[in-house]
Amino acid sequence: MEFMGDLIVNFSNWIWGPPILVLLLGGGTYFFIHSGFIPFRKMGYAIGLLSGKYDDDLAPGQISSRQALSAAIASTVGLGNISGVAIALNMGGPGAIFWMWIAAFVGMATKFYTCSLAIMYRGHDSAGVIQGGPMYVIDNGMGKKWKFLSYIFCIAGVIGLLAIFQANQLTAVIQAVLLEPDTIEETERNRWIIGIILMLMTAAVILGGIKRIAAVASAMVPFMVGIYFITVILIVSKFYSGIPDMLELIFVDAFTGNAVMGGAVGSVIIVGARRAAFSNEAGIGTAPMVHGQSKNNEPIREGLIAMLGPFIDTVVVCTLTALAILLTGVWETTENDGVKLTLSAFELGIPGIGKYLLMLSVLVFALSTMFTYSYYGHKCMNYLFGADKADYYNYFYLITIVVGAVASLEVVVSLVDGMYAVMAFPNMIAAIYLAPKVKAATKDYFARMKQKQL
Repeated sequence: MEFMGDLIVNFSNWIWGPPILVLLLGGGTYFFIHSGFIPFRKMGYAIGLLSGKYDDDLAPGQISSRQALSAAIASTVGLGNISGVAIALNMGGPGAIFWMWIAAFVGMATKFYTCSLAIMYRGHDSAGVIQGGPMYVIDNGMGKKWKFLSYIFCIAGVIGLLAIFQANQLTAVIQAVLLEPDTIEETERNRWIIGIILMLMTAAVILGGIKRIAAVASAMVPFMVGIYFITVILIVSKFYSGIPDMLELIFVDAFTGNAVMGGAVGSVIIVGARRAAFSNEAGIGTAPMVHGQSKNNEPIREGLIAMLGPFIDTVVVCTLTALAILLTGVWETTENDGVKLTLSAFELGIPGIGKYLLMLSVLVFALSTMFTYSYYGHKCMNYLFGADKADYYNYFYLITIVVGAVASLEVVVSLVDGMYAVMAFPNMIAAIYLAPKVKAATKDYFARMKQKQL
């Protein structure tokens, strides 16, 4: 078992080398420039689209664009923002946060392209239901000779989109805040019990399909972001005098790597990009699967709405988490990692109730992510084996929640990271290949919108 764990960790470290970084950061930068810096130019317009004034209930699809964004954010604004930021600070120092920001802005351009394509090249599953996602983009946009990329994406998705990381970190915070076990045996027993409870709670939602998942996610997302936002603002305001110093530290360390790895800037960039990909999933191909289900006949409109995800996720929520950890100083004074490091910051920042507020946030964040991930994996299973077999995935998914609750954090993170990297290759190759189609559609869309206003 230990050999298997080492194999997973080594594979993850190997695949997250220069090729995947060039693909995600280089590809995202290409989209950023190719689009004419659309994340900056059209941010306000994209926010305006959330009003729903263009929603069309008669358009093909299963959910509204706003529900699609909520579901996508529910899967991304999660433990990657609480635990992933802590892991980034542990592994890459404060400078890793700067590279998370850079990855977020190029990630906005990536999501614009990939989610526009998800509507542009929708397909149908074996039951005749309309579907969107990288596998259908590859099939319908690139042609059958590229179908092997669809299979690679879906096989990696079936494994990488399990909720093992969420189950692991949620179990850790519940133990630390509520149970405080005294012995290793007690810790292990608690992990099994919590894992089974989480499995049953998840089952109640995911067995209802995408409509129930989207409805629950759109109700939970504003609530969870609001609670977390207010709590972190309280901590940051308590230590507000240190904000300029911490921001300076982030910028200086991004280009010197002084806080970690003997000044290895390349290592800091890798950690930042890796954690940003884990946090906002830009380029991985998950968001196009849910945005592809939107009741929307305008690919560019969907892409603009999807573009907001990485900004909310990484630039806003991850930055607040990073400031809470840096300002309280716990990143230098504790051996804790993952969610326990963030927990230390909350306890120091708001003594007495801070840890309970974080536990509430973690609970809602983790559950919302666990609900949405099941849909992604189900969709990959549907593509590989047909609609009639896809529901079996839900039962496999539920069982692995218990496995994630009792597994080692390093192995869990490495397995998910490794499969994310494998998923990114087909998704990014398709998006780069079809980028001219998005560029042409963007010009056409805004020309038509301008004409309507005249």
